[in-house]
Amino acid sequence: MLIVRNAEVVWTGTGEELTGVDVVCGDDGRIAPTAGAGEVLDAAGCVVTPGLVNAHHHLLQTAFRTLPGTRGVPMARWLPTMAAAYTAVGVDDELAAVAASAGLAEALLCGVTTVADHHLTWPRGSADADVAIARATAGAARELGARLVFVRGSAGDDPEQAAASADAIAVALVPPGGVTADGVLQVAVGPAGVHSDGPETFALLAEMATRHGLRRRTQANEQVDVDVAAERYGRRPVDLLEEWGWLAPDVTLAHLCAVTSDEIARLAAAGVTATHAPGCDLPMGWGVAPMAALADAGVAVGLGTSGGGSNDAGHLLADARLAMQVAPLAGRPVAAREVLTWATAGSADGLGRPDLGRLVPGAWADLVCWDVDGVADAGVADPVAGLLWARPGRRPRHVVVGGRVVVRDGELVAVPEGDVAGRLRTLLTSRERRRHRAAT
Repeated sequence: MLIVRNAEVVWTGTGEELTGVDVVCGDDGRIAPTAGAGEVLDAAGCVVTPGLVNAHHHLLQTAFRTLPGTRGVPMARWLPTMAAAYTAVGVDDELAAVAASAGLAEALLCGVTTVADHHLTWPRGSADADVAIARATAGAARELGARLVFVRGSAGDDPEQAAASADAIAVALVPPGGVTADGVLQVAVGPAGVHSDGPETFALLAEMATRHGLRRRTQANEQVDVDVAAERYGRRPVDLLEEWGWLAPDVTLAHLCAVTSDEIARLAAAGVTATHAPGCDLPMGWGVAPMAALADAGVAVGLGTSGGGSNDAGHLLADARLAMQVAPLAGRPVAAREVLTWATAGSADGLGRPDLGRLVPGAWADLVCWDVDGVADAGVADPVAGLLWARPGRRPRHVVVGGRVVVRDGELVAVPEGDVAGRLRTLLTSRERRRHRAAT
């Protein structure tokens, strides 16, 4: 049992803010109603929140940040530039492991306890190679103590091969229902969007998801998505998703820039959930998604960073701050607590995981202790709102996942941060040397 004590305030993610209380993490890894004997984790001078849930990431892109030719360019140029980089390095389970490890370590050190990894880049090979990539990514999460939602994505893959690969990954990694008993690993499926995959891919992945009880996820209304839908089908992305059976309560749509009021109403009626990714959308020039309007219509909203090729950081709290700051440009201001809810319970709901993103008895004991007694928080009247308004780039003191401390006093517990970074640097350097030797 772990007892988190002395917090300035505990923000539960369910509308409650508690003072003078302990947060009790039971021996089963879940929030317990009462305390017994156990380790005490001192949270003096901290605001305690649920662990943040990054509902949309591309962990592989952690190895491909700030590449020349990927900044300030249209997506039609960005996509082939990234694809060339993947080909040059070579995507396999070894690269997946070290890239995911770096991305997940960064996440934990930024207070993110669960990451949904929409993996879209696959080698041309067998389903066994794809399973190896999924296993390697899941292994990186288990080593560090993070939770992972592995999304078997597709970006122009052969539809039958994509479905067979997703089937093999689900069978190999999770039981029926798509989530391991300890809640650490979940599998989902998701085409990249109507710009890359046609109706057959969407249909086959939907069939596979139904068979295994998996969630479905895709991206919609990125600028390229809108343009390609118009050119190829003469339609809007939301129209196509509705026609193809992908407006449903088990579906989450990321991005959703430039959706119309009619489309917002249709998304709400269909029961889909949404993921906001402003740290990607703004640099890519897609604008500010009207997430407040979606939330007002009854759509559950989550938050994600997207990948290192578009948003070179995996700092979800920083992106929550950005979402709060730019929201008035897309409709109405949003309060810090509303955006914090997007980053916790909202993201978890989009994953079909009411056991995450809130500090209530029975939920998994995932929490973050944020220091609020330093000079950057001096003069802050509302420490919960100050988590977003004050100190950009804030990092937590402690992070707990399933009742286990995975970040203590700002340092990873399982593996030194330098070792994680070193693994990725070493692999990229060795492959660059190998490529250079092959070219000469």
